[in-house]
Amino acid sequence: QVQLVESGGGLVQAGGSLRLSCAASGIIFRINSMGWYRQAPGKQRELVATITSAGSTNVANSVKGRFTISRDNAKNTVYLQMNSLKPEDTAVYYCNVQLIVANYWGKGTSVTVSS
Repeated sequence: QVQLVESGGGLVQAGGSLRLSCAASGIIFRINSMGWYRQAPGKQRELVATITSAGSTNVANSVKGRFTISRDNAKNTVYLQMNSLKPEDTAVYYCNVQLIVANYWGKGTSVTVSS
């Protein structure tokens, strides 16, 4: 059974930093990409950043230069280092794992940035 365990969310003041982690277990097929999406209240879920097994990244313009995505292939774990956080970064952040045969989502971790 595939499980995605997210951690690292919380409450932080504007300008602060947080690091999100997502560990995937129970996956027997090759992982194409891992990443993070977010959904703010009243808004659609949007891409934050993704990273392939080869290390190629795709980062949303709204967080480029502030957020860094990284990955430990041996541990099937993806990280999101979030610096210079802004109130508009407040959202539930979801981990995503894409295989050739399936697509998995975590339950989400809440990030709140106070002004």
